[in-house]
Order: sequence, then structure tokens, then C-alpha cells
Amino acid sequence: MTSNANCLTCLRLLRKQLRYSPHLHRSARSFSLSPSVPSPKPSAEKDAIAPFSRNIAAGNSFLRLAAQKIREKAPVTTETYIAYAACEVLVKECARQADYKMPQVKPNDRSEIPQSKYGEDLGVGEGWWYEVLGLRPTFNTWAQVTFLHMYFLTVRIRTLPPTTAPVWHQHLLDHFFYMAEDRMVQLHAMNARSVRNKYLKDLFQQWRGLQAGYDEGLGTGEDAVLATALWRNIFNADEDVDLRLLGAVVSYTRGVLAGLEQMEDDALATGEVVFGNPSSQLKEVLVQSRTMMAPMREEVQSGTHAAEAKAGEDKTRVNGSSSNLGRNG
Repeated sequence: MTSNANCLTCLRLLRKQLRYSPHLHRSARSFSLSPSVPSPKPSAEKDAIAPFSRNIAAGNSFLRLAAQKIREKAPVTTETYIAYAACEVLVKECARQADYKMPQVKPNDRSEIPQSKYGEDLGVGEGWWYEVLGLRPTFNTWAQVTFLHMYFLTVRIRTLPPTTAPVWHQHLLDHFFYMAEDRMVQLHAMNARSVRNKYLKDLFQQWRGLQAGYDEGLGTGEDAVLATALWRNIFNADEDVDLRLLGAVVSYTRGVLAGLEQMEDDALATGEVVFGNPSSQLKEVLVQSRTMMAPMREEVQSGTHAAEAKAGEDKTRVNGSSSNLGRNG
């Protein structure tokens, strides 16, 4: 009993510390070339795709000092509390991107839930992922978009020290599955634990598979490979997908990862990460690429030259035939 009470006390203390102290988590790796790079401030419209961290006001110095002493005395023990608190906030931010509602669902009654042609419960969703991309507001769509943003954080967490990174990975995944199971019950009236466990196991397999696909896309550096992985997971392998929208998601993915790479570990440790609006990427995708048009211009020019040369040969041949006819006459 005493041990549990102490654990809860430490957790509360460290979570307060995370909210008030912007300089806690230090790792061996730093992405910034300068000693201190301030986090970018969000614009009113939040058009920037790079994630930013909210400014955390300085708080009670006693709490900050006490939490710091606890970490110095037991750094390995306290790391899990810090990761637990930060990952809870991070997963909520990931889940917020493609959130949806199920106003038709009544407690223990699924009779009035509309279904898609794939047999999925259809909800009501707003935002870029639904209104611009045209994705269906379903549990699977929410899970895949949440997984995508969790993958962004996973790539960043991999750069943490080897002794702490696994703890962060585990808490990030645990918080998602807590949230997913709660959503199954609250929004989809899925009360049978055996059914929920089946879906959760399937989600875990999807998570492992999409990591491999996204890693391959980033590892090869080819947008086509990354686009294929995003097409399979986000767009459910829809053959009628708008390639411009797919390209916007590819651009958004690379932009967010670049932003997280520049973010200091302290900002990640607070859990106060906010993802920007991907709508600006569609404009970038629609801009005609000069390098893409260069081979086409060369082909057109070579074709024009060939046509002019052929026309010259035909003209010479015709003039020669006319001369011969004149001599024969």
C-alpha cells in the first residue's frame, strides 16, 4: 500500500514538473546546430506543417527542484513516470487529427448505426483528413491517421538514448490501445471483451506492418515507395485515389519528420507537441516541377529537330525529282 502511494505521489510530482519546467530531459543527441533554438510559435491559421511545442510558463520552483532531486537519485526509475505522462499527452494529440463522433450510437444498441460498403460503422468527422481527402469517418480511418502521427513520434523517439527509448515506445503504444479500447466501447457499443481483443490484436499487427512500410519509404528516399505505403494504410488501397492528395500526404509526412528532427528533447519530454495543418501541402504539390518538365522539353525539342530534318530531306528529294523531270522533258 505504501509503495503504491509513493508511486502515485512521484507521478503527480513529475507531471507537475513537466508542465512547469521546459528543461528536463537531456539526451546524448542534439539536432540543433546552435546552443538553443526557440520553438516556433504557431500562426493564427496554423498552416505550417512542422510541429511546434507550446510555451510552458515557469512555475513553482519548489516542485521543480524536488522533481529534479528525485531524478538525480533514481534516474532509471523516474524515466518511466516522465514517459508515461508525456506519452499520454502525445497520443491525445495524435488521436485529435482525425477525430470523429458517433451521434447515432445509443448505449447497448447498434441498430441505428449506418454502415459503409465495407461493413464499417460510419460516424461524423470534420477537418482536413475528412473534408479535403474525403476519407470515411470510421474507426479504421481514425486508427490509421493516429498511427501515422504516432509513427512520426516513433522516429523521433528512436534518437533518444538506448536505455530510455524502449520505455517511451512502450508507453506510446499502451496509451493508444487504452484509448482505442475505450473508443470501441463508448462510440461503437462494442461491449464483448473477446470481440475487442480480436480488433486490438489486428491493430497491433497493422502497427507493426505500417512501421516496416513507412521505414522502407524513408530508407529508400523514394517518394513513390513512401506514397505506396501511405496509399495502402491511409487510403485503404483505393484505386481511384487522387494522386495530388496522396502527394500532399507524402509532403506532409516529410515536413513533419523534418520538424521533429529540429525539435529538442526537452520539448518532446513535456509532451506539448502540436501538429500543424497539412492543407498548405496541397498547394505545393500542385506547383509544376521544373525537373519533371525538363525531360519532356528535351523530348519535344528532339522530336521537333527530327521532324525538321525529315522535312528538309523530303524537300531535297522533291526538288531532285523535279530536276530529273525537267531534263527528261
